[in-house]
Amino acid sequence: MMRDSVNTREENAVTTTPDAKPRGTRLPRLARRRQLLSAAQEVFVENGYHAAAMDEIAERAGVSKPVLYQHFPGKQELYLALLDLHMDDMIARCRDALASTTDNKQRVQAVIGAFFDFVSGQGEAFRLVFESDLRNVALVRQRIERNLRESAEMISQVIQEDTGCSSDEARLLGVGMVGMAEVSARYWISGNGSIPKDAATQLIARLSWRGISGFPRTTDH
Repeated sequence: MMRDSVNTREENAVTTTPDAKPRGTRLPRLARRRQLLSAAQEVFVENGYHAAAMDEIAERAGVSKPVLYQHFPGKQELYLALLDLHMDDMIARCRDALASTTDNKQRVQAVIGAFFDFVSGQGEAFRLVFESDLRNVALVRQRIERNLRESAEMISQVIQEDTGCSSDEARLLGVGMVGMAEVSARYWISGNGSIPKDAATQLIARLSWRGISGFPRTTDH
């Protein structure tokens, strides 16, 4: 289920600083699940899916393997749970950005900023979404494509309403904006943020806005 607010996302987000408990300590089921997901995220980001081992994830979480398997029947299920969590977060960030203002120039900056915030978030979760080494696995590919499709669809609806473009044209523009935001944000983070995040966001937002603002607005606006 997608998060409806920033506060909800923060309450449910997986961090990379789990309070590893001594084995045998009982935790409420949801707390244990968050702990296991946090440990798994660290291992997947560090090693990639194929090199990650359930033994290491259990050890990182401070639990036995049987406890880990009680919550997740296999490594793929654990990975997919993390992928779903972070893609829902990315989609919700995009939705919140679009809803944050009715000024389209500010909307563009907010959307670009959502991607930069996501890639700079704690735990390098963006690597699970954008740099998965399981992209050829159908269940993973479908989820990643959903992330692109839903984000682009939200943006394309605003573009179509504002410009009167056809749905196909607006969808293509939406995909283009998402692609530019994603690739730019990933390139920026790979350079260890040599450009401050706000400056990088504004730079890409200006590029995007100069293109989008060139389309004539409908007479309803």
